[in-house]
Amino acid sequence: MAETSGPKAAEPSITAGNAEVRERCPFDDTRDFEDAERGFLGTAGEPVVRGGDGAAVWDLAAYGFLDQDCPDTASPSLWRQSRLVARHGLFEVVEGVYQVRGFDLSNMTIVEGDRGVLVIDPLISAETAAAALALYRRHRGDRPVSGVLYTHSHVDHFGGVKGVIEQEDADGGVPVIAPEGFLAHAASENVYAGTAMGRRAAYMYGAALPAGARGRIGAGLGQTTSTGTTGLIPPTLDVTRTGQSETVDGVRMVFQLTPGTEAPAELNVHFPDHAALCMAENATHTLHNLLTLRGAQVRDPHVWARYLTEAIQLFGDGTDVVFASHHWPTWGRERVLAFLAEQRDLYAYLHDQTLRMLNQGMTSLEIAEALRMPPALERAWHTHGYYGSVSHDVKAVYQHYLGWFDGNPAHLWEHPPAEAAARYVEFMGGADAVLRRARDSYAAGDFRWVVQVVNHVVFADPGNAEARALQADALEQLGYGSENGTWRNFYLTGALELRDGPVGTPTVAASPDIMRALTLDQLLDALAIRVDGPRSWDADLAIRFRAPDADPIDLRLRNGVLIHTTGTTPGTRAPDTEIALTEADLRAVLLGSADLTDLAAQGRAEISGDPDTFATLFSHLTVPDPDFPIVTP
Repeated sequence: MAETSGPKAAEPSITAGNAEVRERCPFDDTRDFEDAERGFLGTAGEPVVRGGDGAAVWDLAAYGFLDQDCPDTASPSLWRQSRLVARHGLFEVVEGVYQVRGFDLSNMTIVEGDRGVLVIDPLISAETAAAALALYRRHRGDRPVSGVLYTHSHVDHFGGVKGVIEQEDADGGVPVIAPEGFLAHAASENVYAGTAMGRRAAYMYGAALPAGARGRIGAGLGQTTSTGTTGLIPPTLDVTRTGQSETVDGVRMVFQLTPGTEAPAELNVHFPDHAALCMAENATHTLHNLLTLRGAQVRDPHVWARYLTEAIQLFGDGTDVVFASHHWPTWGRERVLAFLAEQRDLYAYLHDQTLRMLNQGMTSLEIAEALRMPPALERAWHTHGYYGSVSHDVKAVYQHYLGWFDGNPAHLWEHPPAEAAARYVEFMGGADAVLRRARDSYAAGDFRWVVQVVNHVVFADPGNAEARALQADALEQLGYGSENGTWRNFYLTGALELRDGPVGTPTVAASPDIMRALTLDQLLDALAIRVDGPRSWDADLAIRFRAPDADPIDLRLRNGVLIHTTGTTPGTRAPDTEIALTEADLRAVLLGSADLTDLAAQGRAEISGDPDTFATLFSHLTVPDPDFPIVTP
């Protein structure tokens, strides 16, 4: 440990652990590589996709180093997965069904119709989506987009839609199809807790890490997230029931709704004329997240497994290829059924065994250490924890049923991290003593313990350079040994921030399009989340908004809470201010894109009562911090 800054080499224990992975895993099984290459038609000549300002938003060539042998600084299993996921280009799934893979975190699927194409899941950014569509057209002809399908409500499946169509196309009759509830979930997820999710996503996808053997090699589900322009065109056609059938430009589709699986609003879709089944993100070549590390609502593996069984029952006899919005397809009915059944067993086993153990009194941490997957599932590459992991999925199941508390009263009212850290360090004899013993643990290869104990020194004294350096080194070694791509990115980004300072949030999920997609009710809820409660304890403000052909909306800030109601509510006092304007102008004012005083001067708003009340209300709101610290207090 002579060096104190910059990425280090792998320590002997990490090298040995990665060598053991080479011996344990079936690297002689090359079917995934054959499947990932099948149907390749070509890729882009220019590797860098750029935004309007010329900045790179995606680099197809960034992962060329993965063609080399796996070094000691990466899990051979994750390296293998990343090689597969980094393969980019246009691929034929079956005649008439194509995928552009490797142009973003997710895949874009294109199904040819009578005159145009149906685009499924148009990536994260308009720039990468446009590049993907251009690649398809270069090989298959300049067909118009005759429909768009969002399989679910995560931004990597809709954010790039304006790279393939415009709002005018949807208004003019191009259908935009999505599962019921899509818009509410797509909007709320990226706004309510969007700032915290975005900051943590910087860790999860390693956006600030350099691509390379000691940095970012992939996130298991895809390589990373593009950094272009995200948008949203609201759906024009909702899928409301399993079995619903729709035909767009001659493309026949039969849908299966799967709410509460990988997303709150999600669907699978069968293409009977192609004997092809799209599983959205419900069956991919990895164990998925039940609780993503960026943060989200907990997903239910019991429901997930049941929907996979239902998919087999509904579509198994008519499917010769299964594909998803990530990774590569699986061909052949026997292999398709085996793949879906193993994915189903994966989530069912996690669910059932976690419940069995928690009913024996084990805590989430204990279950996460004890639970092992059946050997038959371990031998299947697609069940490995490249994106989700057994460890944090077990904790998600525990949280789903029992919440954060493990029942031990010692954990009921613990000190917050910084205060607890100061006490731990004092009890352990001071920072110098902790670091001296931690270096011994580092030399012994116990990096997990080093990270756990040195974290106390960092939180007790974030300016302690020796502690930060040792913590960064230990986090880095854990990253080198991680099969899970998101764990690796978390560890290495933590090391980067301890050495170089915060990297911030590289992308903003709550784009203007997503903010505009909020209902007025959601938009007012989003404002309520920003109220500075303690500073507003003594405030009592009441505002009434009137819009043509709509019930009045009453806002009341009292007791540090911003409540909004429509219609008649008993106990509502007379407003301090009454404002008449259109709903569009009201939304613009609430979003901060229009000024109420300017609207009044233009005759677009009428204000009666105290004209300062609205400004006073906004003075009680805070601004979210997209750069909050994570590895320091």
